[in-house]
Amino acid sequence: QVQLVESGGGLVQAGGSLRLSCVASGLRFSTTAMGWFRQARGKEREFVAVFSRTGGYENYADSVRGRFTISRDSAKRAMYLQMNDLKPEDTAVYYCAADRSIISSSLYNADEWDYWGQGTQVTVSA
Repeated sequence: QVQLVESGGGLVQAGGSLRLSCVASGLRFSTTAMGWFRQARGKEREFVAVFSRTGGYENYADSVRGRFTISRDSAKRAMYLQMNDLKPEDTAVYYCAADRSIISSSLYNADEWDYWGQGTQVTVSA
């Protein structure tokens, strides 16, 4: 059974930083695509950052590029999202996602991912 557990969300002032963590179990971490998505109230879930299945490719949404950094630690079966220079528009529930067989063209589409964590709230005050 695949489980993804996020942590690290919270309330922070604009310009501050947070680090989200996602610990995975029940899957072969080294060959699984991993990603972060977020969903603000009243909006659709959107892509934030992603690792391909081999980990050799990573990408970011334009809105976070240069401020957010995705990383992974295979030994700990963990993925991280370091978020710096946070803005009020970054406020959302952040979700960890995983998929064993997703193709590159589908990485940015939340509907294509098989496994999701429960989400962690990030709130950025102005």
